Amino acid sequence: MTDSTNSHPSDQTVRAAYAQLVRDAASGDADAMERLLVRAQEVAYRVSLLVCGHPQDAEDVMQDALLKTYQYVNRIEEPEAFRTWLYRTVRNACLMKRRRRVDEPARHVSIEQGGATGAEESRPVDVEDSSRPADQQLIDAWIGDRLRRALHRLPPAYRAIVVLREIEGLSTKEVASITQISEANVKTRLHRARALLRKELGDV
Repeated sequence: MTDSTNSHPSDQTVRAAYAQLVRDAASGDADAMERLLVRAQEVAYRVSLLVCGHPQDAEDVMQDALLKTYQYVNRIEEPEAFRTWLYRTVRNACLMKRRRRVDEPARHVSIEQGGATGAEESRPVDVEDSSRPADQQLIDAWIGDRLRRALHRLPPAYRAIVVLREIEGLSTKEVASITQISEANVKTRLHRARALLRKELGDV
């Protein structure tokens, strides 16, 4: 995992593409709305599956995010910040889902304790990349599965920060805005989460 505080190199291009879709969709362009929802669906499900930790919750959260995108696209004041808005929507929906699950605290361990929780995990289905050798696909799948399991052992608040910062490539400032905590706290939680993940993954 990287310690860089910068977003992915193509971030500006991605932001611009989303912003244009948001503007076009807000103006009534049905094709732009459809393309925006397709992109939002992929992002919302990927993030909600990792952050919520329950496939059924992830599906519900994704649908909620898509509905809000459709309903409120013309109210988004900063089209360039659409993904931040979407991530915040997903995170808030996951929090609401978690509060309805009385067993949630028992499914995670303290960041200081580490160790397995014994909770069963459901795996999302990965689409095979036929351009990669079969043995490499198996290695990638094994590593991906280990990472998902390690992520699910993190307390929800730490998991959200790791997903947004390390997997989605958001900046510390953006993660702070989405999670509504200070940048210093984001860095502190990310540092602790990285340490636990390294322990869970055997420092690979």
